[in-house]
Amino acid sequence: MINKDFNTILELLQVFPDEQTCIDHLESLRWADGEVVSPFSSASKVYKCANNRYRCKDTSKYFNVKTSTLFDNTKIKLQKWFLAIWLVTSHKKGISSFQLSKDIGVTQKTAWFMLQRIRNCFGFDNDNQLSNEVEVDETYVGGKNKNRHNAKKVKNSQGRSSKDKAPVFGMVERGGKLNAKKVQDVTIRTLTGEIVNYVQDATVYSDEWLGYNALKRIYDHKFIKHGQGQYVNGRVHTNTIEGFWSLLKRGIVGIYHFTSVKHLQFYVDEFVFRYNTRDQKEYQRFNLLLSNTENRLTYKALING
Repeated sequence: MINKDFNTILELLQVFPDEQTCIDHLESLRWADGEVVSPFSSASKVYKCANNRYRCKDTSKYFNVKTSTLFDNTKIKLQKWFLAIWLVTSHKKGISSFQLSKDIGVTQKTAWFMLQRIRNCFGFDNDNQLSNEVEVDETYVGGKNKNRHNAKKVKNSQGRSSKDKAPVFGMVERGGKLNAKKVQDVTIRTLTGEIVNYVQDATVYSDEWLGYNALKRIYDHKFIKHGQGQYVNGRVHTNTIEGFWSLLKRGIVGIYHFTSVKHLQFYVDEFVFRYNTRDQKEYQRFNLLLSNTENRLTYKALING
């Protein structure tokens, strides 16, 4: 595995100048101990063939390092994929499909599909167990009436209405990891279920929303009264998770301009990954994602899913 620090596009291209160096790096990440494992039968003996191919003895099927991964059946060179991944993971607010298409020389449609495939792999770092001090909060992602033409305004869509917005629920351990999920609603049942799934023994901080009323029976629960203009009371606040909401919304509005409810979780996963790897170097973040690409998304599933 190449652990050389590459902080610029030029350095990235110097480290991976051709297809073979990209393949060798992927193999070192996917099969770290040097033993090639068949994606069709993990216990099968594997034979090495020509042109970076392998054959699974049990199934007699051929495969390579890209099989059953993000790169499966792609016609795009790995060097362009590596460049796209580096751009997505290194830019604080992400990169649009239009800009990526210009940067790597593909169509906008191809760039969008590449970005969605990459985002589909970010979710591995959005499933963390949290403890100690945990802030929880919910937000709504979607358009604002004030930005719409009069004929397109949605009545009674302010506040916690989900008529034209999607609720997203987040939990962050202070000084640690963050999880954020698109949810159906922000009721007691939904929010309590999410918290119990991910939060262990912890002091939980929230605002005064009724959806958190059941927490006092399970955790040491303290809340801040935003409705009364209170935002900090000693250690009781939700400023950390609210800071993440600001990053998420600024990224969506400034870079992507619009996200559908259908694909919203992809974008949430992307921003969660950046937050959770905020202390890592560029090459470490790049390698971490490359090590977790066994999550192929087909175009048919993306469009019809």
